[in-house]
Amino acid sequence: MSGDQRPKDSAEGSSRSGGDHYQPQPAPLSRYESQKRRDWNTFGQYLKNQRPPVSLSQSNCNHVLDFLRYLDQFGKTKVHLHGCVFFGQPNPPAPCTCPLRQAWGSLDALIGRLRAAYEEHGGSAETNPFGNGAIRVYLREVKECQAKARGIPYKKKKKKKAPIRERNEAKPPMQSA
Repeated sequence: MSGDQRPKDSAEGSSRSGGDHYQPQPAPLSRYESQKRRDWNTFGQYLKNQRPPVSLSQSNCNHVLDFLRYLDQFGKTKVHLHGCVFFGQPNPPAPCTCPLRQAWGSLDALIGRLRAAYEEHGGSAETNPFGNGAIRVYLREVKECQAKARGIPYKKKKKKKAPIRERNEAKPPMQSA
């Protein structure tokens, strides 16, 4: 064998890749966790791109509202305007020039992930800009606007009343004849 070429024993080969100590790889993130991380990084980048830049600790609900409006340009949901002939129709028969927006459900889920990420990054629930009442009002307005534009009313789901146990337990079970 010439110069640098010599047989490697198995111990020597493994020592080059980090030693004999096994270091477990962290478990891969769930889809939710990776989306939450991506959303958090996107919001952080949005704040950095503001003039002047805004730090995460200085951000407030107005920055969050501006971020949600900014995201509308990347939306895929057609929201018919009041003057559109298809306003209020769930399945319009032809295309129109109405804008594409972020769907209400996507924004609602985004806010939920960002709210959790804020607290995971050391923010307190009391100062969380994603949990601010103005954000809830904005989301409700988007939801109602999109529902009207599509002609689909969103109705609050009524909670079913739980049966009263005492009444059911007081009656003897019916016997079949």
